[in-house]
Amino acid sequence: MNYRPKIVIHQKALQHNLKIAQQAAPQSKTMAVIKANAYGHGLLHVAKTLKNADAFAVARVDEGIALRQAGIQQEIVILEGFNNLNERQATIKYHLTAVIHQPHQINLLTKIKSNPIHIWLKIDTGMHRLGFSEDEIIQQIKKLNGLKNIHIKGLLTHLADADNLIAQTTTNQQINQFKRVYQQINQANSLKSIANSAGILAYKKSHQTWNRAGIMLYGASPFMGKTGKDHQLKPAMTFSSRLIAIQSYKKGDKVGYAGTWQCPKDSIIGVVAVGYGDGYPRHAKNGVPVLIRNHYCPLVGRVSMDMISVDLSAITQPKIGDKAILWGKKLAVEIIAEQSETIAYELLCGITARVQRQ
Repeated sequence: MNYRPKIVIHQKALQHNLKIAQQAAPQSKTMAVIKANAYGHGLLHVAKTLKNADAFAVARVDEGIALRQAGIQQEIVILEGFNNLNERQATIKYHLTAVIHQPHQINLLTKIKSNPIHIWLKIDTGMHRLGFSEDEIIQQIKKLNGLKNIHIKGLLTHLADADNLIAQTTTNQQINQFKRVYQQINQANSLKSIANSAGILAYKKSHQTWNRAGIMLYGASPFMGKTGKDHQLKPAMTFSSRLIAIQSYKKGDKVGYAGTWQCPKDSIIGVVAVGYGDGYPRHAKNGVPVLIRNHYCPLVGRVSMDMISVDLSAITQPKIGDKAILWGKKLAVEIIAEQSETIAYELLCGITARVQRQ
């Protein structure tokens, strides 16, 4: 038996979640966002699994190149676009589609003498991170319209606060602003994209010709206080390890670095072979559940680089080698994230290279 931590990626869950995204917006095409190693799930594995995606989106040019070299044929959109001449040339060579959001990228486009390139133009409607303002986008389109090798595929924006279902004002303002700008520009046959996972699930008026499904593909909810199960999504990753030690301690004994947790009674404490060196959150609080033999065993003491300790009081005769589910089926990653003062995105992306993958 191998006691190393491992993640199992569930292909059927990925395919199911893509279908949920498509069914939520049947009139839209779906761009599967697989940046950051497909949110920790494996870039190439996920791309090959999601054969029914209309296109893929990644953050950077090198991710797009890796997909092309692996034989992926769908359109690949580079969300950060290119930043220099070499990346621009690679975008053309590998038939990638670039998102253009800065004037220096426009300048790089104007220097193209041959070979067509397809682009999306990004409008900043309130995220204030990337994109052209309402006035700028009109001027940039005028500049590009005179260049015959530049094909403007469409316009997109990014929602800044769509995960907040309590206060929807910002999201509605962004959607309305985007639609107003699009009407002013009046680009013939150009496409539109607004919705991320939150938009797909909760804001029907954000559904446009293209939607960009991200976190929902991996079975997690984009909304605060919810889990993927609330949207009929299935976890695509199970993160697990095993018990490597079982110890008996007396009431008052301290466990872990700095003795921050004390046994409230005589206790059986188990040690699981996983820690922040594997991607388990260092700031997980005491009481965070770990699923062992279908019992939720609370984390006790500080998370170490290679180990965590859990209270095994709920289990009859625990054994060395017992499987410990850290998140996945029956234990939503959103729960672990909330009790570790972070978000599911970070946990999924944070699995380290030493963890086995299946």
